[in-house]
Amino acid sequence: MKNYTKEGQKLPLFGIGPYLISGISLLSIAGLIMSGNVLSSGILEGVWAWIFRVLGIIFIPLGIFIWYMGALGSKMDEHIENNKLQTGGIYAWVRNPMYVGVWFINIGLLLLWHNLWLLILLPVQWLILTVVLKNTEEKWLLDLYGAEYTAYKVKVNRLIPFKRIKNNSGK
Repeated sequence: MKNYTKEGQKLPLFGIGPYLISGISLLSIAGLIMSGNVLSSGILEGVWAWIFRVLGIIFIPLGIFIWYMGALGSKMDEHIENNKLQTGGIYAWVRNPMYVGVWFINIGLLLLWHNLWLLILLPVQWLILTVVLKNTEEKWLLDLYGAEYTAYKVKVNRLIPFKRIKNNSGK
């Protein structure tokens, strides 16, 4: 996959992103379409419906914020064009904020439909993101940055944004 923007740039600017995001989003859309008929037995009522809706309303802007910080707030395109590993800002919290942002938006939309069956899509989407990223972008980054990327992977999670607790055992 080649979508370089300048001579000497070693990573594609967009990577596998458009395909991966389209795939998990289409999975969400399919689930939402089936939610009203095939999966209607999972629709929650009362307080549970409101809990799901509130969580959905929280996840959507959180996803937009995480995506924005990864895509625009971090100047990631400049790092890619200059072949530099981005480890600051939101990238100190999660290695793939743009994917996480879109995934959180998808989670929010699924929660708004307050259907238990749609929760099955969350680990499926996580698994798809994990497998694809491990076999594409993470290999590219390891080839390009070597030990620097390996050390970064130990400190920062792939898809769940939180700071890891430092291990004092020396491992």
